[in-house]
Amino acid sequence: MNGAGNDFVIFDARTEEITFSADQMRQICDRKTGVGCDQLVILHAPSAGGDIAARFYNADGSESGSCGNASRCIGHIYMTETNAQSCMIETGGGLLHAAMAGDHLVRVDMGAPKKISDLDLSHGELNNPVFVDMGNPHCVFFVENAEDINVQELGPFFENHELFPSRTNVEFAEIQGSHNIRLRVWERGAGETLACGSGACATLAAAVHHGLAARKIDIIANGGILNMELADNDHIFMAGPVEYEFEGKFNG
Repeated sequence: MNGAGNDFVIFDARTEEITFSADQMRQICDRKTGVGCDQLVILHAPSAGGDIAARFYNADGSESGSCGNASRCIGHIYMTETNAQSCMIETGGGLLHAAMAGDHLVRVDMGAPKKISDLDLSHGELNNPVFVDMGNPHCVFFVENAEDINVQELGPFFENHELFPSRTNVEFAEIQGSHNIRLRVWERGAGETLACGSGACATLAAAVHHGLAARKIDIIANGGILNMELADNDHIFMAGPVEYEFEGKFNG
């Protein structure tokens, strides 16, 4: 499946246990040797009050606490199966509420940022990013022109900077008026992706933190548009498209 181009291989372990080694995950996620995806997701039976549970793994085999676009896909799977209009998803970052928002559109409550802080960090013309913890770490830079950023060079530089002992996701955000932000994202363990849900949330939080954007905006990612809202209780809501690519069997 994909959410705004951010693509996932999703395994269903709700009735039968599935385990992979980090090496197997890397092979599955590799676009040359496997199916190819940004993240691998394993669905589990709920155990903490949700309707469905999931664990998220980056393309390098490392685990991620949350993934917004994958959560929208998971929500669509459950709601389609049960003919429900909403559901609760158990993730490593906590419970997420997802709801249908139209035909193949899902809106998810990503919760409030756990932390927002300005960083004393610079490299070349980039400086003063905002750190946002959305259950996973994000380093948001505001730039003049997102298309001019060498994401392949700067992404891994900041991802592995000593300020981030667990590495970080890196956002390059161009403000295009108070209601639109052009965003490119280097995801920790995955590289540049077509979209990043938690990255979009972090970018909205950072922009509002500095008075650069309204609380309700569109994030223009490489793979599509995400409709974002920072509510009065500081919860961030994200709505966007989900698509099914294909189904298959893994005989590993």
